[in-house]
Amino acid sequence: MIQSVSIADLMSQSGVAFGTSGARGLVSAMTDRVCFAYTCAFLQHLADIGQFGPGRHVAIAGDLRPSSPRIMAACAAAVRHMGGTVDNCGFVPSPAVAAHGFRQAIPSLMVTGSHIPDDRNGIKFNRTDGEVLKPDELSIRDQSVVLPDLFDEEGMLKDTQPVEPDLDVVTAYVARYFDVFGPRALAGMKLGIYEHSAVGRDILGALVSALGGEAVSLGRSERFIPVDTEAVRPEDQKLARQWARELKLDAILSTDGDSDRPLLADETGAWMRGDILGILCARALGIDAIATPVSSNSSVELSGLFKIVRRTRIGSPFVIEAMNGLVDEGPTGVCGYEANGGFLLATPVKIGNQTLAALPTRDAVLPILAVLVDAQRRGVTLSKLQAQLPSRHTFSERLQNYPTAHSQALISHLERGSEAEILERLTAIFGDLAGEADGIDRTDGLRIHFARGDIIHLRPSGNAPELRCYTESGTAERTKFLNEKTLILVKNMALQV
Repeated sequence: MIQSVSIADLMSQSGVAFGTSGARGLVSAMTDRVCFAYTCAFLQHLADIGQFGPGRHVAIAGDLRPSSPRIMAACAAAVRHMGGTVDNCGFVPSPAVAAHGFRQAIPSLMVTGSHIPDDRNGIKFNRTDGEVLKPDELSIRDQSVVLPDLFDEEGMLKDTQPVEPDLDVVTAYVARYFDVFGPRALAGMKLGIYEHSAVGRDILGALVSALGGEAVSLGRSERFIPVDTEAVRPEDQKLARQWARELKLDAILSTDGDSDRPLLADETGAWMRGDILGILCARALGIDAIATPVSSNSSVELSGLFKIVRRTRIGSPFVIEAMNGLVDEGPTGVCGYEANGGFLLATPVKIGNQTLAALPTRDAVLPILAVLVDAQRRGVTLSKLQAQLPSRHTFSERLQNYPTAHSQALISHLERGSEAEILERLTAIFGDLAGEADGIDRTDGLRIHFARGDIIHLRPSGNAPELRCYTESGTAERTKFLNEKTLILVKNMALQV
C-alpha cells in the first residue's frame, strides 16, 4: 500500500534520530523503510534547492559494520525510486566518498555509525557542495515522503537488489596526498597501523608505503571494534604503549570506524589529543585562520601561531559555518578542527610546489600525514613536536543517565543573576577545587575560567541524557583530577537544584 509519511512522525515512531550528523539509531530500528524514507527526504530537500533531479548521480558508501550492506541497499533503492542513478563506492572512508561528491557536484551519503557499537548504525548525508548544515536538517525534518509498496510488515524490502561496488574513489583519495607529499615524505619512519575494523585501514597502510615509510600492520579485526578518538579505550592505550616499546615504532596511526577522525600516537605509544593534533596540522599547513569549538585546547590561542581563532559551539556544522564566514573575510588559509581530531580544510593550501585542494568535511588522513611530515622536516620526534606548544591539557567525561532537563536546570541555577553574582556563586561551589572564578563563556553550556588557570566546562549533551564535563589545566594529571572531582560535586549538587 502506497502511503505518505512525515519525517518528523517517523523520527518519533522509530526512535531513529535525525540531525546534522545524519540519521543514527539502533540497527533494529533502522529498518529498510526508515532508511528509504530518510534518503527520499534528503533528496527531496536537495531537489528544492536545485541540487537533485531525475538522472542525477548519488554516491553511496559504507563502513564495515555487519548492517551497513543492508542499509546501503535500502538507500540505493530510495535513490532509484527518486529517479536518481546510484554510484556505489563500496566500503571506503567517509571523506573519500564526500570528496568524490564535491568534485563531481553530486550528492553523497555514507552509511556509518562512526565510533558507536555495531548494534547501532547511521547515515551521513552530504550536499553537492558540503556537509548538511542546520538549515538543511530543518528542511529535511519538515519533508513528507510517499512510500511505495516495497516493504513487508517488519519494514524490510520485499525484493532486495544487492548493491555491488561500481566506482573507484580510493585512487583519487590516495593521489590527493601522494601528489602533494611525494614518495620520500615518510622515508626512514617505521609506522604502526592500528587497523582494528576501520574502513580506511588498508588506505592508511598503502599511503605510508607510497610515501616511503615502513608500514607495520597491527590489531586487525574482522569483528567491529568501536574505537572513539575522543575517549580512547584503556585497552587501546595499553596496546599502543606495548607496540611502541616492542616494535620500536616512530608513531602509530589509526582512525575511527568510518575513518574521518584520526588517532596518532607518538614514539612512546601515547595517543595525541585531537585538538593538539589539529593545532600541529594547522601549523604544518601554514594556516592563517582557525574555527574550532569552545571546548578545544586553549593552546591554539596561547601559541600565537595563528592570526584568527574563532570559537564555536560543539559540532561540525558550527565549525563549518564559522569556517565559511572566515573564508568570506579573506584569509588565505582557513581550516577547522574538533576535539575528536576531525580536520576540515576550507581553502586550498600550498605544500611545497603543489596545491592541496580544499576538503570541507572531517578527514583523518590529512592531520596524520601533515604532522608526521612536519616532524620529519624538523628532525624531531612526535613527543618533542607536541612539547613545542604551550603546556595545556584537556580531559572530558560525562554523567550518564542524567536527564537533559536536569542538566539544563543545573546550568540555569549556576548562571542566575549578574556576572558578579555568578562568579561569586561559582567560586563558592568550586573554589576549594579550582580557586577564584574570574570569567565565564556561554557559547555552548557554561565554561568557567579560574584565576589559577584551570577551566571547567559543563554542557548538556545534545543527543543523549548526559551531562558533559570538559576540563583544562597545566598538567594531564591535574586536568583529569579536576574532571573527576567536578563530576562528583555536580552529582551531589543535583539533589539541591
